[in-house]
Amino acid sequence: MGGVSRPALLAAALIVLLGATAASCGDDDPDVALGSASRTTVAEVVDAPAAVTAKSAATLSAPADGTLAEMRVAPGDQVRKGQVLAIIDSPASESRLRQAKQALDAARRAGGGFGGGVNLSGVQRETDKAAAAAFTAARKAAGKITDPAARAALLTHVDSAERQYEVAARAAGQAVRAVQRGVAGLSSAMSALSAAQRLQAQQAYDLAKATVDALTLRAPIPGVVQYGGAASSASAASALGALSALGGAAAPSLGAAAEPQPGVDVAIPVGGQVTAGTAVLTVVDTSALGLVAEVDETDVLLVESGQEATVELDAATGATYTAGVRSVDVLPTASARGGVAYRVRLALGTGEYADGRDAPAPRPGMSAVVHLQVRQADDAVAVPAAAVFSADGRDAVWVVRDGRAERVDVTVGVQGADLVQIVSGVEAGQRVVVRGTDLVTSGQEFP
Repeated sequence: MGGVSRPALLAAALIVLLGATAASCGDDDPDVALGSASRTTVAEVVDAPAAVTAKSAATLSAPADGTLAEMRVAPGDQVRKGQVLAIIDSPASESRLRQAKQALDAARRAGGGFGGGVNLSGVQRETDKAAAAAFTAARKAAGKITDPAARAALLTHVDSAERQYEVAARAAGQAVRAVQRGVAGLSSAMSALSAAQRLQAQQAYDLAKATVDALTLRAPIPGVVQYGGAASSASAASALGALSALGGAAAPSLGAAAEPQPGVDVAIPVGGQVTAGTAVLTVVDTSALGLVAEVDETDVLLVESGQEATVELDAATGATYTAGVRSVDVLPTASARGGVAYRVRLALGTGEYADGRDAPAPRPGMSAVVHLQVRQADDAVAVPAAAVFSADGRDAVWVVRDGRAERVDVTVGVQGADLVQIVSGVEAGQRVVVRGTDLVTSGQEFP
């Protein structure tokens, strides 16, 4: 029964159980008290540390080495999806694009024509060599991007381009070998080699252009801007992944991370140097706030989607917020308190103070405690939690019948902080020992 909170709605019920019937058992046993089983509502609540989350967040990083040419927004600005936020100047990237464009134009002008006495095998080797160099350079550029999502997006593009080229190269090789065996005309081999060259040049141009296009940083999601990336934190917010997206992160693109990268907090002045992967801006969508709670393995099987909860924030003392469970992670995580825990994701509602005033809207990353109401029994036979003890491996209660104590085995149901539902063994109205159960013996007399 440990680890549950004190539901406010049960305070009055506990007073009813104890106020009229609780009494010490004389001067000889001042630490033993009696009460009565009663019908009431019993709620079981699980407490869990949590952190406020944004709907989604994206960090935009520099896709290449260069300088910050323009910054078109200020911290706190509300931006729309697709809006231009900043521009990176990268002479090296722009030079590679010009060279790729020249190579593409040359391949198109060649049109498959080769001079007399052409070495077909030599042309194929040179084409394959140029393609391999282009793919290697693209992978090297991707390796400079520290954001895993952006790096993976570029590498996927490179892998796709390489597979397409391999198909064209195999066709060209088969055509060259057919000519060498005398089973095909020279024109077919020249046409296949030309197609491979054009494809290689087009892919090199596309990869170079993708990098240059990414120098214009656009908001991948709507939200509020802050400079740099997400600051690292040793707080519960960091431990619980406070900025992970509840509603699904924005799809990553080159230079845009699906989630802020911890440990990076850089504000770059216009004209300042940047390297590939440098965090420039973070956009946070706070249109819908949520929570990520860490529930111990001993309690998580009681948590289900749709359950209601109340929330207390360290930053809003005295305020209570509403929340509802959206999902429960299948895989565990290391608990901040030690042991194994599971992350429970909730939608966060509004809050208010005890006097009815509206509570302020939280900010992503704020620490919280979630009170999850996991079970409730209405019109249940209940006794104070202190009345239940363990004996011979069974739950038991001391029932007073005809002025004498009798140990009765019971079956418990919903277990609240103050009250426990008794499914069988005790009936409403029966007198029970509610304090000092370890001091009572079978047959002990009570007034």
